[in-house]
Amino acid sequence: VNAQCSLGVLYCKGEGVPQNYEKGAAWYRKAAEQGLAMAQFNLGRMYRRGQGVEVDVQEALRWYRKAAAQGEPGALECVAELESIESLWGD
Repeated sequence: VNAQCSLGVLYCKGEGVPQNYEKGAAWYRKAAEQGLAMAQFNLGRMYRRGQGVEVDVQEALRWYRKAAAQGEPGALECVAELESIESLWGD
């Protein structure tokens, strides 16, 4: 699982392989679906930014929440920020 997440990092950064956000997202998803908090956080960030996937704030929030539930640094802040934005827009 950690290796899958590491491949996601390599593809997103273009380290040792051509940069490819789609492949990076795919590798993050594999690890995230197996419960790796760092991969869940990174996948959430990709959905938020639209890197390798379509921008989808709800999907980003879903992955951030999973990562936050495991104590991933930064995930709680992202959840709070996105929930605050949702409340302002009445989503």
